[in-house]
Amino acid sequence: MKNSKVVIPIVVGIIIVIVGIVAMSNQESNIIEVEDAFDKELRPTEESTEIQEKLDEIEKINLENEYSPKEREWLTSGPFQIDRSEYVLGEKIFLVIDGLSDEEKGQVAFLRPLNMTYQSVYLTIPFDGTTKTGFNYYVEPQLSKTRGFCTVDDFVGNWRVVFRGTDYSDLQFRITEDILPGDEEKFQPVC
Repeated sequence: MKNSKVVIPIVVGIIIVIVGIVAMSNQESNIIEVEDAFDKELRPTEESTEIQEKLDEIEKINLENEYSPKEREWLTSGPFQIDRSEYVLGEKIFLVIDGLSDEEKGQVAFLRPLNMTYQSVYLTIPFDGTTKTGFNYYVEPQLSKTRGFCTVDDFVGNWRVVFRGTDYSDLQFRITEDILPGDEEKFQPVC
């Protein structure tokens, strides 16, 4: 019995040492695998130089086609303002109305070009100084089969903003044939 009391702790100790050695060897192999994978990522290969060349080419194209909106210049007629005199397709036309008197009531009409001489109403926005003395509104010309706006030609040209019910002068702006980058899909013909 005395021998069994001495043998049991020795066997348990040997088992603990073996389990510890096995656990440590497994940890070391995991560390080595991670370091090897990490080293491989840092070495340049032919593929990485090809990828870098393609990225450089894309960046060069983006810089050549870089879009920057025209400065805001705020064309004004009485309490009415639009933010630019020229827009590209896809840009929003920002209309600000501020300081309407109680007597001022009517409509803001956006007229799009039909040809060199005639224009047609694209959108009207009612205003009434007794209910609101000011508000902001965005106008974004968009193709619409149901409204008969089939191609970009329906929007390109000189537009007018008319203030019906007032004596304020019209405002004029131009929409160019250029398209806001990323919006090319929106301006594919729909009719």
